Amino acid sequence: MRRSAWAADLVRLVFAGTPEAAVPSLDALSGSSHEVVAVLTRPDAPAGRGRSLSASPVKERALELGLEVLTPARPGDPQLLGRLRELAPDACPVVAYGALIPSSALSIPAYGWVNLHFSLLPAWRGAAPVQHAIMAGDEVTGATTFLLEPGLDTGPILGVMTEVIKPTDTSGDLLVRLAQAGAGLLVATLDALEAGDLHPVAQPAEGVSLAPKIRVSDARVSWGTPAWVVDRHIRGCTPEPGAWTTFRGERLKLHPVTSAPVALVNGNENGAPSAVVAQGAVIAPGEVAATKRAVWVGTASGTVQLGTVQPHGKKPMPAADWARGVRIEPGEKFADV
Repeated sequence: MRRSAWAADLVRLVFAGTPEAAVPSLDALSGSSHEVVAVLTRPDAPAGRGRSLSASPVKERALELGLEVLTPARPGDPQLLGRLRELAPDACPVVAYGALIPSSALSIPAYGWVNLHFSLLPAWRGAAPVQHAIMAGDEVTGATTFLLEPGLDTGPILGVMTEVIKPTDTSGDLLVRLAQAGAGLLVATLDALEAGDLHPVAQPAEGVSLAPKIRVSDARVSWGTPAWVVDRHIRGCTPEPGAWTTFRGERLKLHPVTSAPVALVNGNENGAPSAVVAQGAVIAPGEVAATKRAVWVGTASGTVQLGTVQPHGKKPMPAADWARGVRIEPGEKFADV
C-alpha cells in the first residue's frame, strides 16, 4: 500500500490527560509500539474534606510507570513550551486534559495533538459530553479521535466508535466503558496514522451540540418535569457533581431513582402502593410519600421511587431510612418544583 503524506514514525509521544478516565489510555499507549516520553497533566489540586493538595490520577499513574510528569499552571507556559520542544514528540495524544491547548503548543508536535473525546462529534462538544448525552435522552453515544485546533472540539475526525447507553447507566458507568474502549481507539488511531492508512475528515456542519461543564447549581432536580427527565437528570449527574433537591430548607443528594407505574397515596408494610388515585392522576410534583420500605416522589408524569439519598453532612443511606428519621408529614414536598 502506498504510504500517504500522513505516514510517519510516530514513536515519541507526550500524553496529556488528568482524570481517572484518561488512565486507561495512558496504560494502553505505554503498552503499545509507541514510546511515551512524558506526561502533561493539571497541577495538584485541593481534594477531600481536608482540601489537601492531591495529584491527578494521571500523574499518579505516570509516576508509577516512571515517566516524566509536566504540571504547568497554564499549557501556554514558556517553560512547558521549551520542554516540549526539547522532548520533540511526534504527536501528543490527549484525553480530558482539562484546559485548552494554545496555538503555541499545538504547533510543536509534527503530527499534532490527537484528542480522544467521549462523544460522536460534532455532537456534545465541550467538557461534559457523557453527562449531557444521558441527560438529553440519547440512546447511542461513543468516542471520537480528532486533531486539535484552536476551536472547541472542532478539528478533523480521525476515528469513531459507538456505545449504546443502557437504561440504568449513570454518567460514571458509561464513562468507564468509554474510557476502556476509547483507549483502544486512540492506540488504533495512532497506529493507522503511522502506517499512512488514515486521513483526517472535516466535521460536518450539521448536528453540532454543546456540552458545558455541569455545575452544582445545574444538578438541582426539577420535580415539575416528566419522570423520564428526572431519571435522566439524576443519572447524568451521578457521580459528579451529584443530583440534589431540598427538603425543609436543607440539601438532599440523590442517587438514581426508578419509575413507578402508579401514583401512591399510602402503602403497606412491604412498600408497595395499596391505594391509588383515579386513573390518570398522580401525586403532586415534588410531593413525598413514604412507606416503611420505600419513598415515592411525584413528577409531571407519574411517580419515581428514591434509591439512596445523602442528607447534608451525613453518609449515604437508603431513602426509607432517611424518611423514618425525618418523619415526613402527609403532603410534604421537596422545594424544587
